[in-house]
Amino acid sequence: MKEFVTKTHYPIEILDEDVDDGTMPANVNELADKVVGHKIVKTEYVKRLRDRWSIAPKESLQITLDNGTAVILKDNGDCCAFTELQSFLLNPEKVDHIITGVGTTNNYETWHIYADFGDVLELQVGWSCGNLGYYGYGFIIDVEQIEDKDTGAN
Repeated sequence: MKEFVTKTHYPIEILDEDVDDGTMPANVNELADKVVGHKIVKTEYVKRLRDRWSIAPKESLQITLDNGTAVILKDNGDCCAFTELQSFLLNPEKVDHIITGVGTTNNYETWHIYADFGDVLELQVGWSCGNLGYYGYGFIIDVEQIEDKDTGAN
C-alpha cells in the first residue's frame, strides 16, 4: 500500500508561548481548511462589517473560489491586540493551479497560499497578541456562497 504525504512549501513556524497562545497557527489552519483544493477566481477588497457591533463597514479581503464561495478575511482588534491585512499580492500566472496549502514566514507576518508551482497569493499581515490571554486577535474568517458570473456559481 502506497502512502501519500502532503508536501508543504513552508516549515511550520513555532512561536514562543509568551508571544502567541496558538491563535495564529489556528487562524492559518482555518484559512487552509477553506481554500485548499480550490482555485482562486478573483481577489478584491470589499466593505463588510467586522462583527455585529461594528458601526461602519471596513475593507476586508475577499477571495472568490472556483466553487462559488467567497472567503472573507476581516481584520480583528481588541484594545492592544490586533490582526490586520496590510497588503496582498496575487500571482495571476498561477491561479489556474489548485491550492495545496497555506504556510507562513516572518513570524506569521507573511502568509503564503500556494500551489505546487509556488505562491498563488501572498498576504502581508500585521499582528500583535497585546496582553496575551486578555484580548482577541486573529482574522475573522467568513465564508459566503456568492452569485458571480465569473465563477459560474448560482
